[in-house]
Amino acid sequence: MAVIGFHHVAVSTPDLDRLVAFYCGHFGFEKVFEFDWGVGATAFDRMLAVDNTAARVAMLRTGNSFLEIFEFSSPAPVPQDPNRPVVDHGFTHICIAVDDALAECARLEARGVRLHCPAIRSGLPVCGTYGRDPDGNVFEVLEICDSSHPLDFANRRLAALRGAPA
Repeated sequence: MAVIGFHHVAVSTPDLDRLVAFYCGHFGFEKVFEFDWGVGATAFDRMLAVDNTAARVAMLRTGNSFLEIFEFSSPAPVPQDPNRPVVDHGFTHICIAVDDALAECARLEARGVRLHCPAIRSGLPVCGTYGRDPDGNVFEVLEICDSSHPLDFANRRLAALRGAPA
């Protein structure tokens, strides 16, 4: 047995359709699967370690990873603070790899997407910023600007898929 890679991250939302539309409409994710279950589905209750669950779920694909979105109807979820600081413990954000962070951030801002600041270049060979989806979940838009940098796997993978030299 071996780890073969990262598969997905999941978020819980009060409005599945709205969040699916946000990630598909703004980032080009593709909805590939949707399902639901009602109260009494003991397999889900056991797996989630929560009694009497019921939910709608959508799985979105981007590149070689997925975003799983849950809308729970039972038990009643506790809303998150839509301005939760990214320094709080727990998962802090999802990162979306792009090939031109400045252009991508300008496009998102033109569509009314809330970014923390314009795309910036740091001391690392990267360019990007953080933003928030309609529920306040944090996403990062990231361009790796140096193809020899060890974090550039996403750009090399995209180049290979497009048939270009990596």
